[in-house]
Amino acid sequence: GCQPLLALLIVLLLKPAMPGPQQSLQFALLQTKRNPNLIAASNLGAAFLRAEWGNMASILNTYVRTMDTVSEITGKIAAWMFFATGVIVSFEVFMRYVLNSPTIWVDEISRIFQVWAAYLAIAYVLKHKAHIIIDITFRDPNSMGRKGADTFAMLVIIFFCLITVKYGLDIWWKSTVSGHTTDSYLAVPKVFIQSAIWIGFGLMALQSAAEIIKIWTWDPDDLPKQTLVH
Repeated sequence: GCQPLLALLIVLLLKPAMPGPQQSLQFALLQTKRNPNLIAASNLGAAFLRAEWGNMASILNTYVRTMDTVSEITGKIAAWMFFATGVIVSFEVFMRYVLNSPTIWVDEISRIFQVWAAYLAIAYVLKHKAHIIIDITFRDPNSMGRKGADTFAMLVIIFFCLITVKYGLDIWWKSTVSGHTTDSYLAVPKVFIQSAIWIGFGLMALQSAAEIIKIWTWDPDDLPKQTLVH
C-alpha cells in the first residue's frame, strides 16, 4: 500500500538533480512508464491536490460570504444610526426653539452615533465599491493588470487599516485602564467612542482581504460595479 507513495517520493527527490525543468519532466514521464506504481501515485497525488484545493476554496468562499454578511449588517446598523441621529436632532430643535427647553444629551449622543455610524459603514462601502474611484488605466476587469492594481490597492488599505487598528487599540486600552470620560454632563466613558475606530478599521481590513479573494476567484461580472467613476 505504501509503494505508490514511496515511488512518487523517489521521483520528487530525484527531479531537482536534473539539469532543467524539461529534462526533469522527461525523466518523470520515463519513470512512470517503467513503473506502473508511479502512475497510481501520480493519480493519488492529483486527487489529493484536487481535494485540498476544494477544501481551501470552500474555506475561502465561506470567509467571503461571512465578511459580506457582516459588512451588510454593519452597514444597515450605520444607516439606522444616521437616521436616529436625524430624529434626535430634530427633537432637539423642537425642544429648543418651540418649547424653549433644550436637552443636555442630544448633542453628545448624536455625535457618538455619527462616529459609530461612519466607522461601521466603511466596510459596507468597500464591499459595494461605493468609494470614489479614479480609473486611468487597466479599465478591463478581466485583465491581469487590473487584477494586480486592485489587489495592490486592497493591500495598501489593509496596511493602513492595521496601523490604525494598532494605535486605536493603544488609545482605547489607555482610556479603559484610566477610566477616561468625555468632558460633558453625561460623562460618557471614552471607551465607547474610541472603540469605534479599531472596530471599524478592523472590519475594513477583513473586508479588503475578502475583496482580494473575489478579485482572483470570482467572475468579474459577479463583482459589484463601481458607483462613482471619474
